[in-house]
Amino acid sequence: MSIRNSRDLSKSNAHFQKALKRLPLGVASTFRYWGDDRTIYVKRGKGGRTWDIDDNCYVDYRLGYGPAILGYADDRVDEAAKKGMEVGGVFALSTERELIVADRIAKMVPSVDLVRYSNSGTEATMAALRVSRAFTGRDQYVLIEGGYHGLYDAAMWMANMDAWDPKSGEDPSVVPYSKGIPVTLKDLVHLTPMNDAQRLEDVFKQYGHKLAAMLMEPILGNCCGISATTEFVKLARALCDKYGVLLIIDEVKTGFRVARGGVQSLHGVRPDISTFAKAMANGYPIAAIGGREDVMRTFRYGGAAHGGTYTAHSVSLAAAERCLQILDETPALETLAAYGEKLKAGIKEILDRRGIVHSFTGHSSMFGLFFAAKPPVDYRAWKKSDYTFYDKMARHLQDMNIIVEPDSREPWFMCEAHDQSCLADTLKAVESAVDLTLEQLETEKRA
Repeated sequence: MSIRNSRDLSKSNAHFQKALKRLPLGVASTFRYWGDDRTIYVKRGKGGRTWDIDDNCYVDYRLGYGPAILGYADDRVDEAAKKGMEVGGVFALSTERELIVADRIAKMVPSVDLVRYSNSGTEATMAALRVSRAFTGRDQYVLIEGGYHGLYDAAMWMANMDAWDPKSGEDPSVVPYSKGIPVTLKDLVHLTPMNDAQRLEDVFKQYGHKLAAMLMEPILGNCCGISATTEFVKLARALCDKYGVLLIIDEVKTGFRVARGGVQSLHGVRPDISTFAKAMANGYPIAAIGGREDVMRTFRYGGAAHGGTYTAHSVSLAAAERCLQILDETPALETLAAYGEKLKAGIKEILDRRGIVHSFTGHSSMFGLFFAAKPPVDYRAWKKSDYTFYDKMARHLQDMNIIVEPDSREPWFMCEAHDQSCLADTLKAVESAVDLTLEQLETEKRA
């Protein structure tokens, strides 16, 4: 018999009503709003778990969209961060630790010669695109449909699937996914589907001489971990070489998570520029742009401008130094990937017993779950797929104290601190959530 939710959110609900008077949607980020009666406020996090202000304890697979790769409040990283406080913060001057962390990044990622720091993934990819334009003298660029590169005007474009007729023979129109994006920027961006070699070649044939960069996530971090094939990534590299275009691999979510050398190392491809952020410092705010020396030295007076008051903050640098050391020199990545494999195996067993067709995509450390025999290979296929079962199941999981994204776009993230108790609690909840979803769908079918 299914276990139904007994979660109490009375304090979160009450706080939401108060916060709504001072904060849009009652939160500091639009994506933290889950509904007037479902938005939660965190009291604390430790390891692989989060507690809200109602003292509900959750197993957390969002992990702040991936940063808490070692687990919340990791003692090793937090101790290093405290030492970083002793440095004094920011000075509008540099500190020695900037080089120490840059050396570690270059050691782990062979394509990185030089490094610059930013505060967020958004800032890092924005700087990467700017330096590409400065280096090439070109303005236009290619994005992969379904990719996410942060909340800035140049990157906030998507394929309009709602208005697309696949039988038309035309590509979906390109539209901004936010109000306030200047429509004039549309002339600079070209979207192409993941894993469609012919379409990618066509884009380069038509626009290659105008392109500064191709910006891609080989694992779509905001489209449920849909992954590029190695052949597609290598084709992108070859086309960029042919047309003098810089290849930017966005490793904001995959960097130092799926492998020490990032997703690029799994495909055996060297981008011209890489961007990193989320797993760098176990949740402390820091990001990096790294790449070829000749490209990166375009960050100079008279070249591409780059900076920021809080860039390379002493606390974040100290946390990054320790976090990257752990990821590089210990089996942390193997540990969290092995947990992901156990979790997928447990979910598979539950679904198989009920005859529910499903598949996984992404990497063991950040995977997506689909209720289809084969996962989508691109954003178009995902958008046209039926993700009703997942979306309903996700809500039940939240009610049973398992934090996953409310819809199927965001992968499940693993951390080193996820343990056997997390696994047991998760699989118990998944079994109940699946049964409740089946009951719910049957009820709706009869209605």
